[in-house]
Amino acid sequence: MSGADKARNKIERVRGKIKETYGRATDDPELEAQGKADQRRSHLKDAGEKVKDAFRPRRRRQP
Repeated sequence: MSGADKARNKIERVRGKIKETYGRATDDPELEAQGKADQRRSHLKDAGEKVKDAFRPRRRRQP
């Protein structure tokens, strides 16, 4: 997984947490649900990237 993908997923996770917290504070269940969905989506993207990395061939080190 590239560093850019990790950063994007982390930003999406933080943005979701902010939405969830703001929705809870303002008693807005729709915004709270959107925040939770954003966090779940971020976790799923991370898991997908890890699966791709597991099947990607590794480079051999040259002596």
